[in-house]
Amino acid sequence: MVGIIVLFPKPSDARNIRNVLVRSGIEVTAVCTTGNQVIGRIEDLEDGLIVCGYKYADMMMYHELYTYLPENFEMLVITSRTHQEEVLNDNIVCLPMPIKIYDLVDHVQSILSNIEKRKKRRRRKLFERSPEEKAIIESAKSLLMQNSGLTEAQAHEYLQKRSMDSGMNMVDTANIILDSY
Repeated sequence: MVGIIVLFPKPSDARNIRNVLVRSGIEVTAVCTTGNQVIGRIEDLEDGLIVCGYKYADMMMYHELYTYLPENFEMLVITSRTHQEEVLNDNIVCLPMPIKIYDLVDHVQSILSNIEKRKKRRRRKLFERSPEEKAIIESAKSLLMQNSGLTEAQAHEYLQKRSMDSGMNMVDTANIILDSY
């Protein structure tokens, strides 16, 4: 899940933004009034979005807070049109005030969608096998095909089932099969 933190210097503004998001089906993790509160909260989150104003109760500004954000975090700054021109960072989305509820929800959903896509790419990358691991699995499948008369699909299915039943990954199961022959 992506953590969403709403940050505005006036608690009533922060609550109003949170309420709009929650009513639209978007879960908000925290509501803060200072940049330091956000810095303390982001440590607990893997991915996130900061929906914030331009300047906070502790006099921290959006660009200072942005330097503390991990790479898996995005920032949506809601500010007046005069300050909007100052938000020059391509990685920060900016909405001018007054905002329309539809625009806010649409932008938040779009950013969340992009974060989820990035998470899926990271997960896929974690599960990609190295050429050595692929070679081990292919060797085990070849051995099963030769000795048991299985097709490649059947050998692959057999490896998958054995690895799931034993709670091991497929490479370890392939190694055990290679060792047993």
